[in-house]
Amino acid sequence: MKHLPLQSRYYSELLNYYSRHLERIGYSTGTIKTLPAPVREFFYHLEQIGLRNIEEVTPKIITGYYQRLRERPCHGRPGILSDSMVHAHIWALRILFSLMLSEGRIVTDPLGMLSFPSPIKKEREILSSDEIEKLYHASETLLDKAILGLFYGCGLRKSEVQALNLRDISFRSRLLYVRSGKGKRRRVIPFAGRVAEDLKSYYYVERVRMLRKNNDPEKENAFILNKLGDRMLGSSFWRRLRYLVLKAGIENPGRITLHSLRHSIATHLLHSGLSVEQVRDFLGHTSLDSTQVYTRITWNMLITCEKDIAIPLQ
Repeated sequence: MKHLPLQSRYYSELLNYYSRHLERIGYSTGTIKTLPAPVREFFYHLEQIGLRNIEEVTPKIITGYYQRLRERPCHGRPGILSDSMVHAHIWALRILFSLMLSEGRIVTDPLGMLSFPSPIKKEREILSSDEIEKLYHASETLLDKAILGLFYGCGLRKSEVQALNLRDISFRSRLLYVRSGKGKRRRVIPFAGRVAEDLKSYYYVERVRMLRKNNDPEKENAFILNKLGDRMLGSSFWRRLRYLVLKAGIENPGRITLHSLRHSIATHLLHSGLSVEQVRDFLGHTSLDSTQVYTRITWNMLITCEKDIAIPLQ
């Protein structure tokens, strides 16, 4: 909803101020880009119900808006907003009202006394090595295999794949550099032979054809390009994975997301004998607690006699 038109100059300027605030206090680039959209949608809602000033917002209005979010259709996929997306909208508003209160623009925070349920964390969806191979067999283009190589073979997050530039990949040393991951953390990721071949094939063949469609020097830096020669964005990655999952005939396709590939490689690496510390560094986690979740998943696979998981990357 980042393109919703705001009629009020007051709300437009307040939205710009909010964006600058996020940048000023050091939020990541991804957060700076995504958080203003929920705030814009909230301002649009206030205009629709006739509120022209942030001071007029009450807890009752917030509660009503929360219920509206719970029923709003999602524009990126079928169905309504997920619990996590609703939570993200409310989080964006908490930052907004905290800013307004600290600068004396409001007397009380209408969200201060309100509490909403936290989203229930879903069990991580893990694909077996057989399902990963099915995705590779379903691939129709070199781009498809490059996408699988980055999300599965390198365990990257969506934002990290979007931001990936040519200078971030060394084919000679088979290393990938994440310049600014979650929390602005940097890391270096080694990639296996199969991933290297897939990335090189995409780079030297398909990417060259895509690059001819634009003359923008900035776009030339992006590693993954779309059909128009522009930097590929998250929604395009998701749609392509969805297509491959359906084509591969994987059971319960709705459970699989881009992040499922990251979960899968983490579990497979642990199962193949890598230490928790090594997998932590590979994923870019700050603490072992985040990585140790996968040790439980791996153990559950073993005790339920799941077939051996061999990483199909060499």
